Amino acid sequence: MSSALIEARKVTRILPGIVPTTLVHDIDLTIGARDFVAITGPSGSGKSSLLYLLGLLDLPTEGEVTINGRATAHMQEEERALTRLTFIGFVFQFHFLLPEFTVRDNVMLPMRALGRLSAREMIERADALLGSLGLGDHRLKRPDQLSGGQRQRVAVARALANEPPVILADEPTGSLDSKASAQVFDVLHALVEEQGKTVVAVTHDMGLAERMRRHVELLDGRLVADDQHAGA
Repeated sequence: MSSALIEARKVTRILPGIVPTTLVHDIDLTIGARDFVAITGPSGSGKSSLLYLLGLLDLPTEGEVTINGRATAHMQEEERALTRLTFIGFVFQFHFLLPEFTVRDNVMLPMRALGRLSAREMIERADALLGSLGLGDHRLKRPDQLSGGQRQRVAVARALANEPPVILADEPTGSLDSKASAQVFDVLHALVEEQGKTVVAVTHDMGLAERMRRHVELLDGRLVADDQHAGA
């Protein structure tokens, strides 16, 4: 396995309440450079909860998540947010594009949040990303003028806006038909093979999971399998 970019060490997440709920329990997992990982398991098995912990969208109750060897549990929220913006791109099942913004403006949102590029540089980068995903002619449209597969590719472009080494995707093909799902998978696969990105995707689609290099399986919040294979 390649050197660790993200590492979960004995990570447990418990939701407090009258009856506390354990979302993930005592998970050890290392995500390396150029990994192409599927996280699968039944509904309620903790897949998305684990992804949010790896992406610093949630904090573990016990254990530690490290990013490039840096512990994150005791980071201030500002530092954690900066780490997310620079190191991790997110793609969700329901793209979460802002309907009042153009496609280009949606892609520029993470760049604006990071604040490292000029207005012209942000436009040029957004247009280049959209062009690379076959969406150059749609950059001034609103999201509701696009198909579901096109909107999800815009979400991928947005995830790539700040050039993160890691893309985390939560059911990225879950709301798409088979043709659009195949197109989105091909985009994710190309990110690994052609750009050297690391991609970790939660999915219910076992056909997609079997085409990825590595298959992590959860059951009742526990890691029960972590298999390497040739993938796509």
